[in-house]
Amino acid sequence: MQAGRAASPGGNGDDPAPTKLPARIDLDPDKVKNGLGQLVLTLVKLLHELLERQGIRRIEAGSLTDDQIERLGLTLMKQSQEIDRLRKEFGLEEEDLNIDLGPLGQLF
Repeated sequence: MQAGRAASPGGNGDDPAPTKLPARIDLDPDKVKNGLGQLVLTLVKLLHELLERQGIRRIEAGSLTDDQIERLGLTLMKQSQEIDRLRKEFGLEEEDLNIDLGPLGQLF
């Protein structure tokens, strides 16, 4: 065994043969596009939910004017419609945007 080199599990000091990797990965572009779309829309929907909850807290705290409340409601409604439009464009169902967080449960 050479100095500074750990012995392999076989004990003979030889490195195991490298695993041969495929020359290229066979990916379906449509599946990649939809998977990426699903991930992005899930994140956008999460941000939408957080903005909505923050808006409700601010309304309940009385820190928004009537005009601000109106604008907030319209903005959130338009954002929700756009998320829904994009979800349909990617061929996703509503439950496709809900990530299973394991022991924490579902995201939405």
